[in-house]
Amino acid sequence: RRTISKRALDLAELAVKTREADLAAAEAAVRIRRHELETARAALITPGQAAFSGQAPSPGGAASSGGAGSSCCVEVRAPVSGRILRILHKSESVVPAAEPLVEIGDPRDLEVVVDLLSTDAVGIKKGAEVLIEDWGGGPTLAGRVRRIEPYGFTKVSALGIEEQRVNVIIDFTDPPSKWRRLGHGYRVEARIIVWKGANVLKTPLGALFRRGDAWAAFVEENGRARLRPVEVGRTNGREAQVLDGLREGERVILHPSDRVKNGVRIVARSPG
Repeated sequence: RRTISKRALDLAELAVKTREADLAAAEAAVRIRRHELETARAALITPGQAAFSGQAPSPGGAASSGGAGSSCCVEVRAPVSGRILRILHKSESVVPAAEPLVEIGDPRDLEVVVDLLSTDAVGIKKGAEVLIEDWGGGPTLAGRVRRIEPYGFTKVSALGIEEQRVNVIIDFTDPPSKWRRLGHGYRVEARIIVWKGANVLKTPLGALFRRGDAWAAFVEENGRARLRPVEVGRTNGREAQVLDGLREGERVILHPSDRVKNGVRIVARSPG
């Protein structure tokens, strides 16, 4: 009826909307506090207590299971026998469902996991012999390849290079008494034998060099260097199998420089 000004009406409507918003915020805060209260009450319930919906609580207290007692702990049985290797939760806390608590294993049932370059893993066969060295316990241990994983993964090397690697699983063939001091996560060095032969003629890899598309070496003959073409078989990074070109007992020149030519006179260097 135009008994108040338009400005006063607008202010009144704004005040009503503000109070309604404050009421909604307060009601939301109450719901949050009720939820926090329920969470706190649930945290106080011990494993020996339980609440049953539809059952009236006993006078002066909450409903309980009746026969469970007031135990503060719950018994968790391990799925396998063994020893605790690592405790994942050392302090009390709320543990979600399916969260691991401890790691359990049998130190008497160890295996070796070696991550190899995928280009090396393709040359390894199941059942290959393995020499396990530098494990800190003295003599070399014997093993055998049980499994080459069918998938690879990317690993960044110390030089920052991405490499495709494959896990190779190795079983010990020596009795446990020889490797009982090893444990879960210990470091070892493994040499996997991909080929071996008897009566193999070999030469240090440092004596060989490329000459065109073939290998060659300098051999000592009557105090002079003689160039020989060499047919090379397998190599292991330190030595090479010689198929043709060298004879047993011949002396070769290691790491020949550009000053070594065919027929040049040479003198053996003393070991000292």
